[in-house]
Amino acid sequence: MRYQLYYWTGIQGRGEFVRLALEDSGTDYLDVAREQGDAVMMSFLRGTQPGARPFAPPFLRAGRQVIAQTANILAFLAPRHGLVPASAASQCYALQLQLTISDIVAEVHDTHHPVSGELYYAQQRAEARKRAAAFRTQRMPKYLGYFEQIVASNDGRHALGRRHSYVDLSLFQLMAGLTYAFPGAMKRLKRRLPHLHALGERVAARPRLAAYLASERRLPFNENGIFRHYTELDG
Repeated sequence: MRYQLYYWTGIQGRGEFVRLALEDSGTDYLDVAREQGDAVMMSFLRGTQPGARPFAPPFLRAGRQVIAQTANILAFLAPRHGLVPASAASQCYALQLQLTISDIVAEVHDTHHPVSGELYYAQQRAEARKRAAAFRTQRMPKYLGYFEQIVASNDGRHALGRRHSYVDLSLFQLMAGLTYAFPGAMKRLKRRLPHLHALGERVAARPRLAAYLASERRLPFNENGIFRHYTELDG
């Protein structure tokens, strides 16, 4: 079966967490909107396609199934493609960690859109500076400190057990995105996060992922996605 991934063109966004799992596992998939344009998603979002109706991208079509929400998609894919241990307890814990990653990703988005996603950044710049300052000094260290402890208290190399999992891939993406958006803040935190930085380097060196990261399929971070770099928000 060839999966069909649906996500907005031109940005990494939340869809990138799914792409990393598909690429790292060598799983065959079609990035549909990149081939056919964003309009191809509208029939799913309007509920005129068969299958469970998604609220928003990313969503994945697997045969007749339509699966939405990043963490939910990853929880579906991982046991099928060797990206999580077989036990129910491990899979539940992996989902717990992924949902916590989803929480910080939502807070990253709100640093540049604290009032409304319907407004441009320029229309909420003053509020964004306040929100970003709180995120940099309070929320980001708290989240990353938690994940640093998770890896350190495990085997020092992985987030889950003693093997590579989709959580490691997502932590790599989180660290890469935060480094792009808040380079100054991340530099100041670097000494406190040795395990996360080492994990990110190991993930980036995995053969299939290294090939993907060097390819045109890996879009660069930009100021239309979730992880955006605005100098005034980096403090």
